[in-house]
Amino acid sequence: MSRPFRFGVVAAPQGPGTAWAARARRVAELGYSTLLTPDNLHLHAPLPALATAAAAAPTVRVCPFVLAGPLRTPRATAWEAHTMTALTDGRFDLGIGTGRPDARAEAEALGMPWGTAAERLEQVRAAVAALRELDGRAETPVHTPVLMAASGPKALGLAAEVADVVTLAARPATPRPEVKRMAADLRARAGGRDLEVAMNVFVVGDEIPDWAVRWAGPGAVEALRDPDTLAVLRGTPDEMAAELERRRAELGVSYLAVSEAFAEELAPVVERLTGR
Repeated sequence: MSRPFRFGVVAAPQGPGTAWAARARRVAELGYSTLLTPDNLHLHAPLPALATAAAAAPTVRVCPFVLAGPLRTPRATAWEAHTMTALTDGRFDLGIGTGRPDARAEAEALGMPWGTAAERLEQVRAAVAALRELDGRAETPVHTPVLMAASGPKALGLAAEVADVVTLAARPATPRPEVKRMAADLRARAGGRDLEVAMNVFVVGDEIPDWAVRWAGPGAVEALRDPDTLAVLRGTPDEMAAELERRRAELGVSYLAVSEAFAEELAPVVERLTGR
């Protein structure tokens, strides 16, 4: 049986607290289930920002998207994540990964070792294990859902083993057949575990902004124009909803995250598919 759809908004935490709180409330008003924030030294720290958002919008879940494992020790990550679960009454998901390539400089700025790819993956495993320990030791045991963003075989393998939600971290130019292989690999590695599978919607609408082309990287222009691309959601709200139904049937993807820049445009589709 297919999982029900849910939708999240990825928003950069910056500016004064009143404005950030208002943005969180707008996410709730539009019917989204989750507010997600990047882990980036050029922005506010993700967990205090998410705590503020959770207090301002008490129906919304919050999730870092995603914490870079090397920027914190595993125990520190677990401690803060467990605290967020306790203080939000269970509305926190721990999004975690091995770190985007440019996070190496951020680790150095924080005085943290970057490590090899294998070491960074083990940091993620250790953080999740420490979180499970803390959740289980609570006066009333809890379970903090873990979201992992993964693309390579080793990361997908760990995600299939320890995560509750797995974001297929395919680049915007990745062809649909390759993402289908990634999703099939994840299911095979998960065995009988019932994982929630997620993806980003990179662009919503028929116009592709210049910033989106620049972010997608060299050679991505034609890929973004491909009518079968997974990076772009085009057409009327009914056509967009039908395409997301197709993605759920083909890939098992039921959790979609969209940039705050497209949240208003996607909102009618969110209402159609979730009834919010």
